[in-house]
Amino acid sequence: MRRPRHQEIRPELLIVEDLMLLLLDDESGVVKGEANLHYTLGGAVLMELALLGRVDLDHRKRVHAVAGEALGDTILDEAMRQVAKRPRHVHTVLVDIGLELDGQLRHRLVERGMLARERSKMLGIIPVTRMPAQDLPYEAALLERVRAVLEDGAAPDSRTAALTAVLSAGGTLAELHPAIRRSRAVTERARELREGTWGAAAVNQAILVAAVASIGGAVAEAAVGGDASQ
Repeated sequence: MRRPRHQEIRPELLIVEDLMLLLLDDESGVVKGEANLHYTLGGAVLMELALLGRVDLDHRKRVHAVAGEALGDTILDEAMRQVAKRPRHVHTVLVDIGLELDGQLRHRLVERGMLARERSKMLGIIPVTRMPAQDLPYEAALLERVRAVLEDGAAPDSRTAALTAVLSAGGTLAELHPAIRRSRAVTERARELREGTWGAAAVNQAILVAAVASIGGAVAEAAVGGDASQ
């Protein structure tokens, strides 16, 4: 029996790759929450490093690298290189990690067969590149795991909890409607996940909470700035 495409490519994508798939519109490839994308992408990578036990947080909310072998992934190893330069506030680390990730992630997802790259010309003149989703069953299963956690109260694994927390902090969770219904219960569940109450006892939850708080703070600042400029 032929296995589903996402299993042929890789059994488990990075959290940040799963995040990118949910943020990209399946038809146009336009990304949700683009103004704060570097914060959300950087936060997802930092959470992955925390779950792997490769970063820690001190009382001043500075991120420290935890020594270990190379992780064997270009995105994670580059993030570790950034963290290892010197201890810096989590907010700064998110920017440093996430600033160049958009293009890298799109390229990787095309290479994995999760996205297609379609080039055309608008009005026969203006070059246009679309990146529609190619593995809709994988994305649907991913979204269903997030929905089950938020709506049904299912106990999340650490990766799904981290993904959901980043989506919520980045202000993009509401844009997954109607797949995920908006309700007071969903809002409360999302808040619990942002606060790190999802049982990842084996890792330093402080860094997970700090990363999510920094994403949320950046989104709030951007919203205030946008209102002030109007």
